Amino acid sequence: WQVLEHFARMGFKVNPANRRLQTLDEVLEHCAAWEHRRESLGYEIDGVVIKVDDLDVQAELGMVAREPRWAIAFKFAPTQATTRLRDIGINVGRTGTLNPFAVLEPVQVGGVTIRLATLHNEDDIHRKDIRVGDTVLVQRAGEVIPQVIGPILGKRTGEEREFRMPAECPVCRAPVVRPEGEAMARCTGGASCPAQRFELLTHFVSREAMDIEGVGEQLCKALLDAGLVRDPADLYHLAREELVKLERKAEKSAENVLRAIEASKARPLARALFALGIRHVGQETAELLAHGLGSLEALMDAPVEDIQAVEGVGPVIAASVQAWFQEPRNRDLVTRLREAGVTFAPPERRAAARGQPLEGLSFVVTGRLERHSRAEIEARIKALGGQVSDSVSKKTSYLVVGQDPGSKLKKAQQAGAKVLSEEEFERLVS
Repeated sequence: WQVLEHFARMGFKVNPANRRLQTLDEVLEHCAAWEHRRESLGYEIDGVVIKVDDLDVQAELGMVAREPRWAIAFKFAPTQATTRLRDIGINVGRTGTLNPFAVLEPVQVGGVTIRLATLHNEDDIHRKDIRVGDTVLVQRAGEVIPQVIGPILGKRTGEEREFRMPAECPVCRAPVVRPEGEAMARCTGGASCPAQRFELLTHFVSREAMDIEGVGEQLCKALLDAGLVRDPADLYHLAREELVKLERKAEKSAENVLRAIEASKARPLARALFALGIRHVGQETAELLAHGLGSLEALMDAPVEDIQAVEGVGPVIAASVQAWFQEPRNRDLVTRLREAGVTFAPPERRAAARGQPLEGLSFVVTGRLERHSRAEIEARIKALGGQVSDSVSKKTSYLVVGQDPGSKLKKAQQAGAKVLSEEEFERLVS
């Protein structure tokens, strides 16, 4: 509170609605009052933040991952409205998933005009019995993401249409399949599908992947529309004159883009693997594969048994990786990236874990942790010679659980892995 007062004296803008309260009853009364008074403000709010007013206590309480234990957000109930569902559209994702979305009669929800909203998947649409032409209830989840709650059944006229996933991709007209046991239908067009090409390109250049600064969604779209790029390998053959011709690309900007593309050639193998967009291969799995097999060549020609032998890699991931590298067009993409100078730099050899207390043990960490962040626990496991995975398999030795562990707890119990609370984990490593 004294810091805020000091900022105000220095001339910074400090919210006049801030209050210093003494008891939890006063806090609850304050939150309830603002839930009714929120419309009187000249800007949107979705709740009230409550903080412990003692810096020493804040330091003692610490953080859970990125969340402070000394502050909590009291969220107001989402603002809802009704409108007509004009249509259900389809977006095609990077791996070919067909993602349905609602096309709505424009409606104001919490001060924002909503025209589109998420519908998750086909099963969810049928479970909620949402039909084209329905009057539907919409809200902004967390005051941000528009979503359709369900239909207003009393307003049906009988002219509404049930939704059916198309048999062909709405972008490239390739057949659509829905693998048994999966929630999402998929376009089989692969790299020939323009939607998948765009999504793969934006994923490839993203910060977590090849981190090519200055190449975002707008430039990716412009490059594809101009025919300058069809896949990620084409990025490494762009010329300054081609970029300058694109709308709003000055020479200096074009040079910066080319420098960023050149710098990305040296990204390590794990980053490059993640950038390729292989299904089921996230950042953690890409790290495991890079260190487990050591080089791109070894991974490309590895039988599924060798891929699955990597600690933390299960049969579904192994089959997906092998299938991706067996596809001729994917191998051609890797070859052209190599020829363009992308090194797929192998990882530095990890120090041998021999003699370390967790040598030969595999851990999965899940749930909401109280004492430490997940990153802290995983770093401690690795420092003591253990392996960390993001999925439970028969190779999992221990599952470290916090609150709300989800399906991984059941899988660990079925696999025979030992389940540890944070306290039990601390006793184990000490």
